[in-house]
Amino acid sequence: MYDPKPEHKFTFGLWTVGNVGADPFGRATRTALSPVEIVQLLAEVGAYGVNFHDNDLVPIDATAVERDRIVREFKQALEDTGLVVPMATTDLFRDPVFKDGAFTSNDPNVRAYALQKTMNAIDLGVELGATVYVFWGGREGTETDSSKNPLDAAKRFREALNFLCEYVKDNGYNLKFALEPKPNEPRSDIYLPTVGSMLAFIETLEHPEMVGVNPEVAHEHMAGLNFMHAVAQAWDAGKLFHIDLNDQKFGRYDQDFRFGAEMIKQAFYLVKFLEDVGYSGSRHFDAHAYRSADYDDVKAFARGCMRTYLILKEKAQRFNQDSEIQALLAEINAHDSTYDYLSAGYSAEAAERLKAVSFDRVALSQRKLPYERLDQLTVELLLGVR
Repeated sequence: MYDPKPEHKFTFGLWTVGNVGADPFGRATRTALSPVEIVQLLAEVGAYGVNFHDNDLVPIDATAVERDRIVREFKQALEDTGLVVPMATTDLFRDPVFKDGAFTSNDPNVRAYALQKTMNAIDLGVELGATVYVFWGGREGTETDSSKNPLDAAKRFREALNFLCEYVKDNGYNLKFALEPKPNEPRSDIYLPTVGSMLAFIETLEHPEMVGVNPEVAHEHMAGLNFMHAVAQAWDAGKLFHIDLNDQKFGRYDQDFRFGAEMIKQAFYLVKFLEDVGYSGSRHFDAHAYRSADYDDVKAFARGCMRTYLILKEKAQRFNQDSEIQALLAEINAHDSTYDYLSAGYSAEAAERLKAVSFDRVALSQRKLPYERLDQLTVELLLGVR
């Protein structure tokens, strides 16, 4: 019952299972796989789809002939395995040209090149079936605020997204954008570092209806924030266009652990939220196997991400069906209809009616809230003793 199926919409990036195990302190521990080999690996473990940065698939210096051959072989691998491409993105951080950012660079030539590169990458993503396009501004930030005015940076980023929205509309593409926040790394500070800041920024765009967010577990945890709350805010705003699942200890560098590998309780609340509200998008695992892994272990990593999600999905169903838990929730949320009139919003009559009430603060403060009991039952359910 924990085997992945297409309807679960589990996806991985070429850069995830294809990660070769290198880090800033050590060289690769795994040989590189081709995009076709990565598609075959993902098909073997039961994934639904594969996502990519433009240069994960086509090297940045590839000729037109090489580009066409690579894309042709990739399309054939997708057809052979049945995998799909729900999302694509642009690498605007790896090449030295983006050392001071892409859309927010101080150099207008770099900003223009970033737009050109992104248009070409959008064309490629749409050609391969993507309907969501993610923007992660890994270099859109500073090491010193002497170097860049944040108001100028916001203006440049806004102008770039407005331009690209018009490009999508002009070409008739069925594509929406998802902005991915991160507080820092690889820059000392990255602009628009959290889901909340991205949501506010989106409302300043010319086509906010085309733009949502792609929150990532690790990125909010790096800032010590509650990821599920950020996801709920995005959902409430109608902006949860995509989601990146992994795991991360609070306050560390970007660890990108296997989903559920570290903070299982937080992972449970996240899965429960997504399933309870009926989120229908991809469950994308932006995570990496340990540097110590060989490719057999990489397959175990990928299967583990999906299996943990499905186990937690079942736990969420049990939580919703557990009679003791639900009785406690009913007790906690019990109310009469006395103040139902307030749900209609403000009116002068409602305000006067409310002002006339005499509240017993002592009695209100003594209402029982058995949250310790409720939390312990949740822990016992997760530990498998309920």
